[in-house]
Amino acid sequence: MSVCSDSWIRRMATEYRMIEPFEDNQVRISENGTPTISYGLSSYGYDLRVSNEFKVFTNVFNTVVDPKAFDQKSFVDITTDVCIIPPNSFALARSVEYFRIPRDILTICLGKSTYARCGIIVNVTPFEPEWEGHVTLEISNTTPLPAKIYAGEGLAQVIFLRAEETCSISYKDRKGKYMGQTGITIPRI
Repeated sequence: MSVCSDSWIRRMATEYRMIEPFEDNQVRISENGTPTISYGLSSYGYDLRVSNEFKVFTNVFNTVVDPKAFDQKSFVDITTDVCIIPPNSFALARSVEYFRIPRDILTICLGKSTYARCGIIVNVTPFEPEWEGHVTLEISNTTPLPAKIYAGEGLAQVIFLRAEETCSISYKDRKGKYMGQTGITIPRI
């Protein structure tokens, strides 16, 4: 596998709609002139943005988190420009961007260092060949303090890896359970 360059990502985004909406440059200043956590095309990846939709975990109903029988009462739905994640807690969110991954590509998505240096960890599983959808983002606040997440700003970087040989069975071929997801998608079995 080899890492894809900014010119390859730009071409795939503009010609094949691999990333929509696509920001052709690193954005560090918002439209109103204030500093923003950067997003957009980077040298060897793409910094995705977090939307304003969040599912923040809560213990109000004393439910158990079970990936085989997920209880919707485990979280509170919030739409906001700034999400506060409680100390030692967790939230789900989604990317602003919709991704369409080519058959010969696998991605790795890692949290941005700005958040990591604040004790906020972002976990995203790889985007498999021919997967498409909004990315569900898992955000952990590992600190003993409340943490802010800024909607519309960068949260994670996607690195695109190109295979030397195309896979024989893609995510689309397997009819993957998270194919075409929009919004924040909770665990499915």
